[in-house]
Amino acid sequence: MNSMEWNDLRLLLAIHRAGSLTGASRMTGLSQPTLSRRLKSIEAAWGQKVFQRTTNGFALTDEGLLLLPHALRMEEEFLAMERQFFGASSELKGQIRVASSDWFGARVLSRWIADFTRLHPGVEVELLTDARPVSLTQREADIAFRITPFNEAGIVQRLFSEMQYGLYCAQHLPEDFPPSDGAVELITLSGAFEHSPDVLWLKGQFPQGRVTFASNSREAQAWYCGQGGGVAVLPKVLASCIPGLREVSLTEAPPSRKLWLGYHEDLRQAPRIKAFLELAWNKVNELR
Repeated sequence: MNSMEWNDLRLLLAIHRAGSLTGASRMTGLSQPTLSRRLKSIEAAWGQKVFQRTTNGFALTDEGLLLLPHALRMEEEFLAMERQFFGASSELKGQIRVASSDWFGARVLSRWIADFTRLHPGVEVELLTDARPVSLTQREADIAFRITPFNEAGIVQRLFSEMQYGLYCAQHLPEDFPPSDGAVELITLSGAFEHSPDVLWLKGQFPQGRVTFASNSREAQAWYCGQGGGVAVLPKVLASCIPGLREVSLTEAPPSRKLWLGYHEDLRQAPRIKAFLELAWNKVNELR
């Protein structure tokens, strides 16, 4: 049996967490064929099967289950070392990974990041937009913005802003739209998010309405709405960026959503992190 390499263990942990090569590919940035070749090479070198292929994906073998707790402890120690080393740097250069939802990243953070990199040209910022919450403990990102609080240990989190939402339709529709009978086409989040406060509010306001378009992308909803597809509940900051939308006057506004900012406590003193957070807090009024 050949000696174990940490990078091999990281790949195995990614496959274990994702349960598939496709999911592990998204997590690692490696292609699915590359992951498949690496896995075969690792198992051949170790002389042990780590995974068994099932109808539900990749499951750890008995040998893999023996390896798992040791790999997790190694990962925890490595990531802690990496965070502390990164946090101890006194220079404003290097990389910061910032994570958020797709529309917030495209419409808000990309502008802020442009201002930040002009001020600090030695820092490279990587923007990650993903519906899946990233792990700050595992350094999938250094800073994250999201609408639910963080539940990982060691995370410094702050309530960043209260995001206001409005009801929108296409600008070219009649002023008396939507009709008084409430029989209107609804544009909303896809099934996985059907219990979100704004989805429940929209369906409650228009019980006679019919969902004709659903997407997990707020931006896709906004563009579809601007084409006359019906009514949509959208963040006001996003709607202000999309041409062809008109806010519908209401006696009851859609529910607002809290926006949380988080980063790992090991990075608290890192100059890059402190500089980015300072810029973000200086710009928070743009969201109101």
